[in-house]
Formats: sequence, C-alpha cells, structure tokens
Amino acid sequence: MNTEKRYEIFRRFREDNPKPETELNYSSDFELLIAVLLSAQATDVGVNKATKKLFEDAPTPEAMFALGVEGVTEYIKTIGLFRTKAKNVIETCRLLIEKHASQVPQTREELEALPGVGRKTANVVLNTAFGQIAMAVDTHIFRVSNRTGIAPGKTVLEVEKKLLRFVPREFLLDAHHWLILHGRYVCQARKPRCGSCRIEDLCEYKGKTIDY
Repeated sequence: MNTEKRYEIFRRFREDNPKPETELNYSSDFELLIAVLLSAQATDVGVNKATKKLFEDAPTPEAMFALGVEGVTEYIKTIGLFRTKAKNVIETCRLLIEKHASQVPQTREELEALPGVGRKTANVVLNTAFGQIAMAVDTHIFRVSNRTGIAPGKTVLEVEKKLLRFVPREFLLDAHHWLILHGRYVCQARKPRCGSCRIEDLCEYKGKTIDY
C-alpha cells in the first residue's frame, strides 16, 4: 500500500470520528489502567459491567488494595481469567502505593513492571491517559492492518512497528482508536462488512464481501 492510500484512509477515519475514544469506562488514570488490565480476553462491554461497581466502591489504589484478592474477585468474576486478574490488580495496587506515590507511571518500563501489564496494556495507557504516541495492537488492529494492507506483519510487534512507521504523523496519536473501532464494527473477523466500509475503495483485501 502506498503513502497516498494510507493518508486518505486515516483522513476519512478522522473525518468520520474526529475525537475517537476508548470504549472502556473510566474516570482516572488509575481506573483506566485497571480496566485495560482486566480487558485481556474479555470484551469492553463485559469489563465495563464489572468495573462499574468496583470503581464506585474502590476508586483509588488504597481503596482497591484494601478489598484484597477475594474482594476484587467478587466484582470481576463475570469476566475471563478473573482469579489471576484479581491477584494482578491487588499486586499492582500495592506497587503503585509503595513505589509510585499511588500515581500511574508514565513510562513503558515502569508500566510493564506492574503485574499483568504487558506491552499492549502499557501502550493503551501511554496513549489514552498521557497522550503519548503508542500503538496498542490487539486482535482487531492486527487483523485490519494485515487485511487492508496498511501495515502487514506476521507478529503483533512487527505490525506495531510498521504502523508507527507508515501511519502519517498527523494521525498517529488517534490511529490506534480508529483501527480498533473499524475492526470491531466494520472489518469484522468472520465476515467483513465491506459494503458499508468507508475505505473499501482503498483497501487491498482480495476477499471483499459483496453483501453481509
């Protein structure tokens, strides 16, 4: 895919949605970190249902740590891997309190040192909470990048690096949100909705669907 096509793709994304946002509900950097940590192998809808009461009752690292593993488990048991996630949440809260004055750190290294926080989670927090250019490649972004030809790659890291290199700079800050939303609602895994796709004429996918 050439530079002109990529530019037009993201220009259209911006035209349709000038200020894209995550679909996770949160009201602080801390809540965003916990929501993203919980979102692995779970839907945003499912996470939002679980965190609504959790964040009301425990909006700070101290309050959440006080719940303990069993306490957190009760709030999040409707989402996947909840036992492991509950342990990671409590340990993350402890480290935030002890090492970061209860603040969410703003570097990748410090974020990835927190239990349950991998590269993708760190990228989401850096981008969404702190406005840093970072590309959190999830299953949607991986699929869209490969299928359209925007940034094909065999691994998540390869796609991430290509997106950072190929996406025009003026779109980099919001590109991760646009690509996720496009993959979630239009360029879906089993049957992409090509007929209602804003970038169908620019996409290089050879298996385009006529109807859906």
